[in-house]
Amino acid sequence: MRECCLTRQTKPADELLRLALAPDGTLVPDVDARAPGRGVWITLSEAAVSQAVKKKAFARSLGQPVNVPPDLALRARTRLEERFLGALGLARKAGALVTGAEKTRAAVLAGKLAALITASDAAQDGRNKLSGLLRSRDPEGRVPHFELLTSRQLGLALGLENVIHAALIKGPAAGAAIARAERLGHYRADGRKEELVNE
Repeated sequence: MRECCLTRQTKPADELLRLALAPDGTLVPDVDARAPGRGVWITLSEAAVSQAVKKKAFARSLGQPVNVPPDLALRARTRLEERFLGALGLARKAGALVTGAEKTRAAVLAGKLAALITASDAAQDGRNKLSGLLRSRDPEGRVPHFELLTSRQLGLALGLENVIHAALIKGPAAGAAIARAERLGHYRADGRKEELVNE
């Protein structure tokens, strides 16, 4: 349990984001909460980080002057995106990620799907086909569907041209990627993390 420096509410650490104090006094995102030294916790929300920057909540909580980058909220978001993309890359190397509409569709039909990933800039028609298929196979909405990153972001991370549709296959590697996606989804003020896409 940790206390949010903005709201002063005590929450489980997985609902918060740690920001670490670098040796030069600059506050940096510590998304894995592993950096040494002093740090401060805040609700896992882009809006909360932006508000804390404006209210100078970090310096008050740490009890000392700190250098807070004005784009701290964006830096944290970028770092969370990088961690998600890194987890997807590891899942692909482990054989736990397939890409392309046909392979993704086959994974849904085979019941091997741990999570469906769709590029945020995917065409509506393709998105509807796969999300509809997922709904028919998983009416209780147990399989998460993430639309958090663009096709270009996904493609660059996976070393492919452009990734529109992808499927995480059940297993440990998929679990790690899903955990990263959920943290990113919770953080993004304007993002979409949906247990099941209902269009």
